[in-house]
Formats: sequence, C-alpha cells, structure tokens
Amino acid sequence: MTDRDDTTRGLAAHFDAARRHPARPSDALMARVLADACAAQPATRPSRRPAAWPVQLFRALGGWPAVAGLSAATLAGIWLGISPPAPLAAVAAPLLGDPGGVYLVDLAPGATFELAQEGR
Repeated sequence: MTDRDDTTRGLAAHFDAARRHPARPSDALMARVLADACAAQPATRPSRRPAAWPVQLFRALGGWPAVAGLSAATLAGIWLGISPPAPLAAVAAPLLGDPGGVYLVDLAPGATFELAQEGR
C-alpha cells in the first residue's frame, strides 16, 4: 500500500494539476441553485407559545382514553376507601392477622353512603 506503482504516476500528475487549480462554480450557477433551494423550502409559520402545563400533562398521559381510565380507577379507589365491602374485611382478617392491628378511621361518623337509593 505504501509502495508507489509506476502505473499511477500519470494519474498523480493530473491530480496535482487539479489541486493547484480547483474548479469554482460560476456566480450565475450559484444564484440559480440558491433560488431553487429557497423555492423548495416550506413557508415559515409563526412560532406558537408552548401549551400550558395542564395541557402538557394531558398529552403526556395519553389523551382522553388514559385520563378516563385514571379517573375511573381513582373514583373506584375513593369509593372502596370510604365504604369498603364487608367481604373485604373477611378476606383481610386472615391475611393481616389480628383485626385490632387494622385501623379503620371513620371520616364522616353517622353519615351513610348509599349510592343506589330507591324511592327517593
């Protein structure tokens, strides 16, 4: 690779001549190229302000389907937290041990949470 072959000496002279006199495009050609490039560029739009943080959060969560699922899960968790079903205590007692170790706080003493009422 480092040895010079005698067959490339003729080419080397041409390459040296090309290095001494580099080809420059004419000003008319450069003007046409720039005009074509400007015509091919899309029109600029005015910059928009970034969306407010609630909109960004809404988009980051995945839009309406994801927000609807999160809302349903939140409401179900609140419902089960306020009014746990009786079978849940029966299942939790053997798993958690002594029911005295489980604390139940009544946030609304005397209030009843009847979601489906008939006759009213």
